[in-house]
Amino acid sequence: MPARPRIRAVLFDLGGTLVDDRAFGAFADLARRVQLDLDPEAIAHAYLEVERAHDARPPAGDRTARRIEFWRATLSLAAERPVPAEVAHRFHRLLAETEFPLPLFSDVRRCLEALRRQGRRLAVVSNATSEARARRILDAARIVDYFDQVTSSGTEGVAKPDPAIFHRTLARLDVAPSAALHVGDLEHTDARAAIAAGLRGLWLNRFGTGFGTDPPEITSLLEVAPWLHRLERGPPQP
Repeated sequence: MPARPRIRAVLFDLGGTLVDDRAFGAFADLARRVQLDLDPEAIAHAYLEVERAHDARPPAGDRTARRIEFWRATLSLAAERPVPAEVAHRFHRLLAETEFPLPLFSDVRRCLEALRRQGRRLAVVSNATSEARARRILDAARIVDYFDQVTSSGTEGVAKPDPAIFHRTLARLDVAPSAALHVGDLEHTDARAAIAAGLRGLWLNRFGTGFGTDPPEITSLLEVAPWLHRLERGPPQP
């Protein structure tokens, strides 16, 4: 009888998974500084639409070029007119220079506590601008001590969905990809990318049904520990 899988490490995305980084009011304030008078609700609708499109088909270029293109597309859609590239560059620069509070989702701490009781190692794998910034966000949310490793694309020079960022994190944890799970709020950049890298992947779709199986879908982080328990227990014996 084949051995049942044991997941030794659980990796988490940061923004949109552990903390709510969709600060649409703050984005509207920054837009005004580049002479764009945009309603936060218009930015919200545009942001979510562009995020889905870029998750499924990332634009070309390095991490910075992709983020600038993301914001050019988002601001253009919210403004209902093309936004010049130089305006998107200025907005992206302001965003990189501005840090604002990112609320912790209400299900995070209970999820981390449950995984800690199960004896899992925990890590963050984020496309944040730097490891230092990711750690400041985690520290402000008072959860940094839960994590054995924090990996950021800005520091590593490689970003999700590239498998290298997952493999570097797991090498530092001394955990094989087959013994790891990654949880994130983007279907392709997080869940499918993790699966392609040899990990298990869970798509945290807070606005979904939770019925998806390709990739496996959950609607709350409170489902992670029970999902792992079922995985490791295996199907009921006849």
